[in-house]
Amino acid sequence: MPAFTYTALTTTGKTVTGSVTVGSRAEAFRKIEAQALTPVKVTQDEKSDAAKAKIAAATGGPVKLKRAQLILFTEEVADLLDGGLQIDQAFRVMQERQESGALRIIATSMRNELREGSSVAKALRKASPSFDDLYCNLAAAGEVSGSLPSILRRLANNLAVMADLQAKVTQAMIYPAFLLGACVVLMVVFMTFMVPQIMDLMGKNGQKLPAATQLLISFNQFMGQWWWAIGAAITAGVLTFRGYISSPAGRMWWDETKLKLPLFGAIMSMRFYAQFAHSLGNLITNGVPLLNSIRLVSKISANVFIQSLLAKVTSMVSEGAPLSNTLRKVGSFPLLLADMIAVGEQTGQLGKSMEKCAIRYDKELDKRIKRMTSMITPIILIVMAVMVGTVAYSIVAAIAQSVTGIRGGG
Repeated sequence: MPAFTYTALTTTGKTVTGSVTVGSRAEAFRKIEAQALTPVKVTQDEKSDAAKAKIAAATGGPVKLKRAQLILFTEEVADLLDGGLQIDQAFRVMQERQESGALRIIATSMRNELREGSSVAKALRKASPSFDDLYCNLAAAGEVSGSLPSILRRLANNLAVMADLQAKVTQAMIYPAFLLGACVVLMVVFMTFMVPQIMDLMGKNGQKLPAATQLLISFNQFMGQWWWAIGAAITAGVLTFRGYISSPAGRMWWDETKLKLPLFGAIMSMRFYAQFAHSLGNLITNGVPLLNSIRLVSKISANVFIQSLLAKVTSMVSEGAPLSNTLRKVGSFPLLLADMIAVGEQTGQLGKSMEKCAIRYDKELDKRIKRMTSMITPIILIVMAVMVGTVAYSIVAAIAQSVTGIRGGG
């Protein structure tokens, strides 16, 4: 444990110095005060800092969690808090019983930061880069509203849904990837062994290759001759695109464009609407004023386009405009969301109305995810069928024409 040196005053006003070995600066103050001393200055020992640095170097820097570990961590914290434990006690339990070294290290870091007086969001940012802005901002909203367990549980559900979506997409890509590999092998065999023989045979008979076969050969020759230029052009294009979307204007355009992408755009939008409704409903239900709730909710998305819309909403609401009218004026928000908020404003049960809206968007999100995963495989199979069919046709056409030429010559 780190050591702290201190300067303190006794009850008679005498200055004394000393040192204590405790887990944190907050504990150092408590231990000094327990000795009937008034701490004036408390500093951590340099040797302790050096030891801490060595430990950090030995662990290889910040701890990163896999997606499954992140979901497990979030669910366990929510379970412990639901069980009635305080946040510090919850991390102490996790610190003592976790089998995963990474989770134990993060639980220890979280507990130390919280005992130093840090907020949950700040402690999360320091504990691991795996806790992104969305995660930390939702945790901050839950801490302010007193609904941290429910927000963490929803966050765990969202992470699980995204992990399931990724797994389904990966699974849907396995068969098409196999077909793509078979297509590549077929192309290599065709261009390396069959085409030279067919060209030699048809050349002896004075025949020309079929148009489909000739086109495929020309494409293969072009790729073989100019692959370096194509690779350089693709690399330059990717770097230029990444550079542009790193700029403020480019990031704004790309974040807006992502919400309009086929299949994926609707899922990202629905996910945000569900999070927006759940978070805002939790905050309002737990007594956080509407304007403060909107300011907190405006940070739950990393999408700068959405953030700009919520900034406009915050500004208009701060001037006294109803939230429902503000969403309609700003645009880009669905009318259903604005209408449900209007109902809540009229009945005085905005929090309850937002929760109903969130449940509705959860169902819609689930529908769209199932629809997307069911469409990926057929679309890719059709594309692969066209590619394989084109190659197969060019081979069959060349063989058929050569056989016809041989029979005709005979």
